[in-house]
Formats: sequence, structure tokens, C-alpha cells
Amino acid sequence: MIRLGSGRLDRVVAVGAHCDDIAIGAGGTLLTLCLARPGVRVDALVLSGGGGEREEEERAALAAFCPGVDLRLTVLKLPDGRMPAHWEEAKSAVEELRGRTEPDLVLAPRTEDAHQDHRGLAKLMSTAFRDHLVLGYEIVKWDGDLGRMAAYQPLSPDLAERKVRLLQEHYPSQRHRPWYDREAFLGLARIRGIECHARYAEAFAVTKLTLNLGD
Repeated sequence: MIRLGSGRLDRVVAVGAHCDDIAIGAGGTLLTLCLARPGVRVDALVLSGGGGEREEEERAALAAFCPGVDLRLTVLKLPDGRMPAHWEEAKSAVEELRGRTEPDLVLAPRTEDAHQDHRGLAKLMSTAFRDHLVLGYEIVKWDGDLGRMAAYQPLSPDLAERKVRLLQEHYPSQRHRPWYDREAFLGLARIRGIECHARYAEAFAVTKLTLNLGD
């Protein structure tokens, strides 16, 4: 298994179409980063759920997933499931985010995601952050769109359990969903762990990656 380090990492951007997307897709990776690098800046953008219970859940959740860092979260009010019809608003939000940060790492949905909101946001990110390392996270759901991934962040058993515990604790509005449970989250993490010779892992799609092997 080939391992590449990130080098210096001071700023991270994390985006989601909905409240809980970031935590489901990359919560373990955020915990890993923030625990290893206290004080790192995390700029997070969520396109929908603003102004109500979902935003309250998201703010508490991301504070727990990003301990000890400079977290700056924006939650907008675009309607859930209607992002293609609100393309200009979403594009403006992504461009505004790009204008105020120069991240070392971007966490975003992957372009192959079956959900139209996830997929649309992923396409915006790949153009706005074209010179950055963008890792496309996956979200388990009934669509059955999980695929072959290219990059992995191993998670210790304790960290994987912590991620699941935080998901259950901070998003009570989602507990009724049939796929939103401990078995689903740990099961996927176990499969991705097998693929990268670890107990658990989160996996990511990578569209383009520039290497610097001469230094």
C-alpha cells in the first residue's frame, strides 16, 4: 500500500449539500486532522438546512468533529433536493468561499454520487478549486452508488467508534432513516479498511493529483 503524506496542512475546506453530509463522508478524517493539528483553520459550507433545527445540529456536530480548531461554518437555505434549480446561488456560495480561503485540502462530495445535490456541488468544487487537492467523500444510501475508491484515511477502532457516536448524538432528526445506523457506518468503514490494510477507514475519490517526488 502506497502512503503519501500531506506535508504542511494549515487550512481545510469542507463542503456539503446537506447538514450531516460532511460528518458522514469525512467525519473520521476531520477528527484525525484536527486532533493531530490543533489550531488548523476549517472553513465549512453547507448549502441547505439553514435557519432551523438542522443548522443547530450541524453547528454542534462540526464543533465536535473539529475540536480545538478555528472552525468557520456557513449554512445556507437552499431547498433540499433542488440544487440544479438553484445553480446560480450554489455557484455564488462556492465562489465566495473560494475567494476567502486558500486551502491545503478540500473535502467535498464525489462527482459520481447518485444524489443530484451531492453531484452538483461536486462539479462546482472541481472548477472553483481546480488547483487544490480535492478528496471526494462517499455517503452510504439506498441508491447503491458506492464504487471503487482511490484514497484512504485509516481510522483506529476508537476513532471509528467516536465518529459513529457523534453521528448518533448530534443528528437526532436523521435517526428514523433506515440506513442511518451504527452497522451501516461501521460496515462501510470496515470494508474500506480492508481495502487499505487497516481495521477501519474512510475512502475518497480523487479526480487529479499532482506529485512532487523530486523534493
